[in-house]
Formats: sequence, C-alpha cells, structure tokens
Amino acid sequence: MPKTHTKFVCQQCGGQYPTGYGRCPGCGSWNSLVETIDRPAGTRSGFPRVASSSAAPVPLADVESIAYRRLQVPLEEFNRVLGGGIVPGSLVLLGGDPGIGKSTLLLQVSNLVATHCGPVLYATGEESAEQVKLRAERLTAISPDLYILSETDVDAILGFATELNPALLVVDSIQTMQTSALESPSGSVGQVRESTARLTRLAKLQGIATFLVGHVTKEGNLAGPKVLEHMVDTVLYLEGDHFHAYRLLRGVKNRFGATHEVGVFDMQDAGLSEVTNPSAAFLSERESQSAGSVVAVTLEGSRPLLVELQALVTPTHFGLPRRTANGMDMNRLILLTAVLSKRAGLSLGTQDVYVNVVGGMRLSEPASDLAACLAIASSLSDTPISETAVIGEVGLGGEVRSVNQIRQRVNEAHKLGFERCIVPERNLRDLQGAAGQVIGVGSVLDAIEATGCMKS
Repeated sequence: MPKTHTKFVCQQCGGQYPTGYGRCPGCGSWNSLVETIDRPAGTRSGFPRVASSSAAPVPLADVESIAYRRLQVPLEEFNRVLGGGIVPGSLVLLGGDPGIGKSTLLLQVSNLVATHCGPVLYATGEESAEQVKLRAERLTAISPDLYILSETDVDAILGFATELNPALLVVDSIQTMQTSALESPSGSVGQVRESTARLTRLAKLQGIATFLVGHVTKEGNLAGPKVLEHMVDTVLYLEGDHFHAYRLLRGVKNRFGATHEVGVFDMQDAGLSEVTNPSAAFLSERESQSAGSVVAVTLEGSRPLLVELQALVTPTHFGLPRRTANGMDMNRLILLTAVLSKRAGLSLGTQDVYVNVVGGMRLSEPASDLAACLAIASSLSDTPISETAVIGEVGLGGEVRSVNQIRQRVNEAHKLGFERCIVPERNLRDLQGAAGQVIGVGSVLDAIEATGCMKS
C-alpha cells in the first residue's frame, strides 16, 4: 500500500506548503494552514463509485421514501426532535456543555435501539469500557446487542463497524478521533474533518445511522471547523442549567424534519426521562399573585410551550442602570426597556432591570417580547397580573406585531387553564370562535393598560 503524504493548505488564499507554519507565507494570515491528505492527481477524494440503482437519474416520483424505515425509539421526545425517528444512514452531531448529559442520553438511546432495532456499536475515545459499564449499570442500560469499543483510531472503528454492520454507531467524541493518514494531533481541524468524512462515507454506503458527540467552545458553539456542521445531516444541542433538572434537546439543523424542534427531559438518578407535558412542568412552581411574573407562549419548532418570565425592577445605586437577562438575549432586553421608556412612558432610566426565564429555558422567538414588557411593567408598579397568557412581538414604535400559528398557541394556553390571552390585535381575525377570553392589543401601552400595570 503506498505511503500517504500530507500537505498544508491555507484556508484564506489556498496556498499549499509541505510543512506547517504559524503564518501563511503567501497571504500572511495567522493559523490558517490546515493539514490535508495529498492525493495524487486523478484520484477521487469523495465517495467511491459503487454500482447501485441510483447511479443514473431517476424520476423523483419513483424514488423510494425513507419515512417508513425510520428506527422508532421508545423515547417520544427524542423522536420528535429528529422528525419522527432515526433515519438509517443519517449522520447526527450532538453538542452541549461538559457534563450536561450528552453521553448519558446517547447511552440510553443506544440501549433502546439495541433492544428494539438491532445491534449498536458505541465507540468511546474519552472513557474506558469499564467506565461506560459503570454508567450503564446506573442507567440499567445493558442490552446483549450493545457493543462497547474504547478506541480513538477512526479506521479501526470503521473496520469493526463494517464487520458488525450495526443499526446504530455512536462516536463519543469526534474531537478524540484521529486517522494515521494525518500526522496532526486529534482534535485538529484536519483530523476532525477527515474523520467525519470517513464516518460519513460509511454511514451513506452501508445505511448505518451514526451519532457524533461534539465538544463546544466557551461561547456555546460547536468546536472544530464550521464545515463539520455542513457535513452532517442533523445538528442537535443539549441545553440546560447545571442547577436545574430539565434538559432541552434542540434541533438546529435537520435534513429529515423540522428545525428548532425541542424535546424536554428531566435529569434523574437513573438517567434522562422524557417530560410529556413541558408547559405544565415549567409552570409547576409559579405563584400566580407574584408581581413581575408573566406567562409567555413561545413556539419551539411545531410545539407551543408556556414558560414563566420573571422581571425585577429596582432603583439603581450607581450612575448607570443595569440590564441583566437570563434565558433571553441581552440586546433584546435593552431594546425592550428603551421601547417601554420612550413609547409607554415608564421611568426606567434610574431602575435596574433583571429578567429571568424560569426552568433553564432559552427564548429566542420575538413572540415573547410582549410578555417581557408586561413583566417589567408589573414589577415596576408592583401589580400582579392575573392568570393571563401573553403573546406578541414588540416593534421599535411600540406596536404589537402579529405572530404565526396564533390559534395553536391560544389553544395550548386554554388547555393549561388560562382563560384569558393577550394577543396582537392583527391576529384577532384568525381567532374567530377561539375558547376563552382573547384580548387584542395594538401597542405595548394598550397591553399595559389592559393588565392594570400602569404606574400612577
């Protein structure tokens, strides 16, 4: 077998060099040289050519659907995020903070797949087989068809996977994998990219569903090259606060289903258990007569969720008032406080404003703007808001803008006992015959007056 040679390619100018440098000799950019396999001219670097029925163009109507071939795991919250189950041959990347429960979740899923669908190969590069066995005993996840492999050589993993032909392959984690074709250490850009490419080739050619665990940076983004997220079919994030029991599995990319779907799990001694009614769980400890507490109805993927927003407004003791947000974007909070000061006449220039989303939930949808504004107004006037669900996006002019799927949101609030909903006035035409009392507001000032939170 001929010896493999490598070269270093600049990601900025495309220059190629036989050795690595801290600075590219061509364009002068720093840390842009990536080790790459130097393949001879005329050789293919992608998937090998195989004889199959899809080698020639076929009518799209004649292509066989893969929907019915999904692996159904008896974990509905997990199936929901993936779009209805695990697709054979798909490549899924799971990221999350250290210790959040990524390995725990995948070990549980591996055991369920091994029990109901077929053999599973769990390749770990961070732990020994004995360490994985300790966790499996705690989770009672020991199926006779669950195989553990403690290995960091991706080529060895590919060999065992080809021989076993499992229904599911788990690689924990991709940053610990390496191939002998490259001399760079594991975790480098070249190693991560080449290892992922080889695992992708295996998954697509043999139809093996593959899950990769990825590290995250201190900013919360997946570590490694950005191309890693483009190479996989699905990108999942396991979110949550270490001080809360709830974990949220969020899909940010999915070629086989809707994006931004969320599955909610509860971290317990025996592992992660699914929460079938997340809205009730998030509101279980809410005090209805507490000033500054408002229930928002947000949409995560195709599922409406009711979450509690808490606000605390207190006089500042420094020259510059503070704005602190937990669970929502800080810039969004600053914008909303400015709108409340300018359009609603609230005196927030001498007040510290703190906003918290209860339960470790992170809100990114603008439909929670109005709830945050009412929570701030409620805390400022020290006026509790009765059992009311709030929906609406707030513009810079103080107007309340319409949101999508309003009937689905209102129905979810009504199911949980909220008889009154404050919604954008422009959405009222879509709520003809809706259950409960629906109040339409055209501006944030109208919403504050409707709840009686205007401070005299």
